[in-house]
Amino acid sequence: MTNPTRARITVPTLAQKKARGERISVLTAYDATFARIFDDAGIDVLLVGDSLGMVVQGLDSTLPVTLEEMLYHTRAVARGAPHALIVGDMPFMTYQASEEDALRNAGRFLQNGAHAVKLEGGVPMASAIARLVAVGIPVMAHVGLTPQSVHAMGGFKVQGKTAGDAERVLADARAVQEAGAFSVVLEGVPQDLGARITAALTIPTIGIGAGKDCDGQVLVSYDMLGLTPNLRPKFVKRYAELFETARAASVAYADEIQRGVFPGPEHSFGVAKASDTKPVTEIESGYGPKD
Repeated sequence: MTNPTRARITVPTLAQKKARGERISVLTAYDATFARIFDDAGIDVLLVGDSLGMVVQGLDSTLPVTLEEMLYHTRAVARGAPHALIVGDMPFMTYQASEEDALRNAGRFLQNGAHAVKLEGGVPMASAIARLVAVGIPVMAHVGLTPQSVHAMGGFKVQGKTAGDAERVLADARAVQEAGAFSVVLEGVPQDLGARITAALTIPTIGIGAGKDCDGQVLVSYDMLGLTPNLRPKFVKRYAELFETARAASVAYADEIQRGVFPGPEHSFGVAKASDTKPVTEIESGYGPKD
């Protein structure tokens, strides 16, 4: 249950965690129910990820996700998470065209419940990050494998495998730190490069497929919970198999309907008696009427 004495995680909290050598936990969240679960579990950061395009909407990439869709999900997550730091993922083409676009659209995330925004890109995005930070919008950066550049990268491929490419990723990480980002996601890079970047930066690194030496880790919650049975990235550890659990429950539900087992007497309302004093129109708390 929610702990009323637990303090809200803030941007400075993450810097303090890195300074103390404490690891940072991050999960994606897309609605109030899962946000509440993760928040109650003590997850530090909830990322309203544009990954919802793939795991919620059934798309092949994150590219079609719109700003309005992201804001809708951000509002829902904010309602369910009183303690976690909420970061809104800026979708494709909401920040790349101009710094004015980036500023306007990032501001909308904060107006809709986010505490910070995340955007992809290193050196090319440094000036946009600096512009946002200058007006008080905290930015989580994202370098390495950047899903919004999937076509330029030729697919979801590990970055930084050669010496030259590793230097490029390191330069990207340094550039976003210098621009004022409060943390940086390192995605899809070799473990030794993840460790090297983490040691080189003063801001926290959040790894996803970047090895154990990052300051924190993030996973797509649907992957972590086993809700994506046909998608098993190497870097994902499944902590549950909820797809199979939900499927089994659904099979049992359909079977009981077919056999006339559900609803039983305990799920049905009785006939009103003359001695009843309770108004039949009264509805108690919950999803519907109760006896």
